[in-house]
Amino acid sequence: MSPMRRVLLVSLLAVAASMAVHAQQRQQIEVSKLGPQVGARVPGFTLTDQNGTGRTLQSLMGPRGLMLVFLRSADW
Repeated sequence: MSPMRRVLLVSLLAVAASMAVHAQQRQQIEVSKLGPQVGARVPGFTLTDQNGTGRTLQSLMGPRGLMLVFLRSADW
């Protein structure tokens, strides 16, 4: 085996071992503590949209209700 291939193989094995250790260290997340749950009622709110217009819960609610989707972003 060439020295370059040997270095590549050792590097790949080190990355795989690191990923395995990281996966074992993950903790269980309690979803119930993250925010409103599916089907839960949320309190009234007023938020500003991308155009600077204030939007309330009531103004967004349609005849069949409203689905709120919360996205977590890495750049918040």
